[in-house]
Amino acid sequence: MTRVSFYILKGSEEQERQSFACRLAEKAFKMGNHIYIHTDNAAYAQQLDQALWSFRADSFVPHQLINDRAQQSDQILIGHTSNKPPRLMDLLINIASGEQPTFFSQFERVVELINDDAKIKADGRNRYTFYKHRGYELETHKI
Repeated sequence: MTRVSFYILKGSEEQERQSFACRLAEKAFKMGNHIYIHTDNAAYAQQLDQALWSFRADSFVPHQLINDRAQQSDQILIGHTSNKPPRLMDLLINIASGEQPTFFSQFERVVELINDDAKIKADGRNRYTFYKHRGYELETHKI
């Protein structure tokens, strides 16, 4: 069964969530995981794409936006639609607001990034309740 982790970040700046998503993706990449990062829309996916190339000067996190050129071998994919990723992957980093992605259960692990923004926090609470009522193993980490 999918394991779901909530990371509660201090502050309400979206930049902090984005930066944490980059660090988490880097760590999971180095552990050999295949990662899908789910965002709200194409513009945010583009921002995250740029952030992954530049969040740390000494870091290299190869990734690809999901499109027709995404390869089966790409270890990290970034997308924003309700379509599931093109193949099975290990980790879903959900940085989107609103409901949980419909395809979340195909992952071994789901990470939800929550901060002090009122909408992000409210959406996070709803997703927590959703997962809990369906019996998923939940973890919460205060960062």
